[in-house]
Amino acid sequence: MPITVVGSIAYDTVKTPFGARERMLGGAAVHFALAASFFDDVRVVGPVGDDFGEAQLEVMSRRGVDVSAIERVAGGRTFFWQGEYGWDLNSRETLDTQLGVFEGFEPKLTPAALASDVLFLANIQPDLQRDVRAQLPDARFVALDSMNLWIDIARDSLVAAIVSVECVSLNDAELRQLTGKPNLIGAAREVLSWKPAPGAPGRGPSVVVAKQGEYGAALVTSESFFALPAYPLEKVVDPTGAGDTFAGGLVGYIAAHPGEELSDELLRRAMAHATVLASFNVEEFGTERIERLEGPEIGARIEQLHAMTQFSGAQLALRG
Repeated sequence: MPITVVGSIAYDTVKTPFGARERMLGGAAVHFALAASFFDDVRVVGPVGDDFGEAQLEVMSRRGVDVSAIERVAGGRTFFWQGEYGWDLNSRETLDTQLGVFEGFEPKLTPAALASDVLFLANIQPDLQRDVRAQLPDARFVALDSMNLWIDIARDSLVAAIVSVECVSLNDAELRQLTGKPNLIGAAREVLSWKPAPGAPGRGPSVVVAKQGEYGAALVTSESFFALPAYPLEKVVDPTGAGDTFAGGLVGYIAAHPGEELSDELLRRAMAHATVLASFNVEEFGTERIERLEGPEIGARIEQLHAMTQFSGAQLALRG
C-alpha cells in the first residue's frame, strides 16, 4: 500500500577514511524513500531550496518515487550537513549544519500523500510529527524516528508523538535516554507500555526497533524479542543514511503485505530486508549504491543472511 514519508531532503558533505564527497544527495526522507521504493509506491514530503537540482529529483523519480509533494522554496537554501567519520564508523563529528528551508518547514501534503495507508515520520520536530499524524488518521501503519536532540529539548512532545504511532525506531542509546532505563529490553518495554490520553489519536506503540549500528538491530513487542546482526561486510565506506535506509526497508516491506496481520513472522522478514538494504547503503557514499541496486541483489543477500543466522535445533547433551 502507498507510503508517505515526511522528513529532510538534503545535501551532505562527508569525509571518511575511504574518501570524501561534496554536496551529495542526502536527507532522511531521501534514504528512506529509495529503500522503500523496492516494495511499494512512495510519496515524499519535504522542502528544498533554489539550489536543489533536477538531477537529484531524478534520482528518486527513476525509482518511481512520487516527488510532487516536495516543496521548492523560492530564494531558500536546501538543508546542508557536513560530517566526518574516523576509523570507528559508529561515531561521527558534525562539522556544519545549515537548516536553510528546513528551519521553517511546515509540511504541505498533497491529496495523494494524504491518501497513503502507511506513514513514516522521519526525524523532524515532534510537534510536526504529531500534526502530520493527525492529518492521516486512518493510516494502517505509522512509524516514527527521532533523535537525542528532541529527547533533550522536547521530550513531552516526542512522547505525545510516540503514543500516536504503531512503531518507534531509535538507536539503543536514545531508547535508554528517553526512558531512563539502563537495559535495552527494559527501555523498549517501557515505551510499549505508553498509551495516549483519552481522546487522543492512536493506541500506543506495539513495535519498538532498536538500531545498533554495526551490531545490527533488535525488535521488541509486548510478547517477543528478535535480533539480527548487521550483514557482514569486508569494507564499509560511508554509514550516512543507513538508519533511514533500514527504516525504508522495514516499513516498505510491511506496506507491501497489506493482507497480513502485523505478526512476529512478518516483522522478522521485514527486519531481514531492512538489514540487507542498510548493508548496501554503507558500501558506497550517500545514495550511490542504492541508486544502482536491483531486486535480485537484495534477494540473494537475503538468502545469505538467512543462511548465516540459522542453526540446528538439535541440543547438545550437557553434563551435570
